[in-house]
Amino acid sequence: MRAVAALVAGRDRWDVAVLFKISLKAGDNWWAKWLAGGREALVAQPRGRRVGEHLLLGEAEQQAIRQAVLEHRPCDLGLAGRLWTRAGVRDLITKLYRVRLNEQGVGKYQRRWGLSFQRPDKRAVEQNKETVRVWREETWPAIRARAKAEGAEVLFADQVGIRSDQVTGRTWGEKGRTPIVRRSGNRCSVNAMSAISTKGRMRFMVITETFDADVMCRFLDRLAGHFAHKVHLLLDGHSAHRSRKVRAWLADHPDRIELHFLPPYSPELNPDELVNADLKRSLPMHNRARDQAQLAAEARRFFHRRQRQPHIIRGYFGGPHVCYILE
Repeated sequence: MRAVAALVAGRDRWDVAVLFKISLKAGDNWWAKWLAGGREALVAQPRGRRVGEHLLLGEAEQQAIRQAVLEHRPCDLGLAGRLWTRAGVRDLITKLYRVRLNEQGVGKYQRRWGLSFQRPDKRAVEQNKETVRVWREETWPAIRARAKAEGAEVLFADQVGIRSDQVTGRTWGEKGRTPIVRRSGNRCSVNAMSAISTKGRMRFMVITETFDADVMCRFLDRLAGHFAHKVHLLLDGHSAHRSRKVRAWLADHPDRIELHFLPPYSPELNPDELVNADLKRSLPMHNRARDQAQLAAEARRFFHRRQRQPHIIRGYFGGPHVCYILE
């Protein structure tokens, strides 16, 4: 711009070349562009290939690789492992199209495809996808409609075991030296049963004995006492939930609680599983229990804290549980 401005002002082309330390050819080219298109013609244009030009993989090939990554595991396609890495995607591209890329090149393709490196959710191979589909599309809407017509409330329940020596999560430490967390060598455990609703309500019971049919009946008694209306309780097919004692209790209280069982091997359908995960993440942050009584007290404190946080309880119904509509 300054060189052309000097030429416009009447300076000699030789003087301009010396002043701005450019060649005569460069000055002449800039002057010609100025005469042809004015200031806009002198604006620098991006150099090199445009995004998406001259790629080693065509659009159809890229789409095929992306679909394979999203719908299959590496072992399904004759490769090693069950999780996709850049090296795994590179090997798939080489196997299908005889194109060799480095891992950086594969990463660029993956970003173009809208993929990111994530921690995967887990599903049991024994899970029946059709049963899960029927549950999401038919069974759950029917239960919700019945509960609404009866003026009842729907709750999801689950039980969890907590150990004093459990340490989850991460902590800061010196590079190359694994941090040490000291805990009590006096191992103990407690069990808990909780139930949550889409309205943000939570009920729980912490026990020190083994979870069985008697404990389940006690939980049902306590749950029925907290609600003036009928409760539709959704939970997994644990043997204690289906026991003869529980069936007898339900027969004696048909207007208080009705049980509905989730599809087998489908914990992702139960939002109360997220309560269990939250509990196990939270305890190492606050837990200093040295015996079973202290561990039970820590668990109760967690549940009491969550009962005062209905927005967090409602948040358990987000994420993968897309079929559960908040009320």
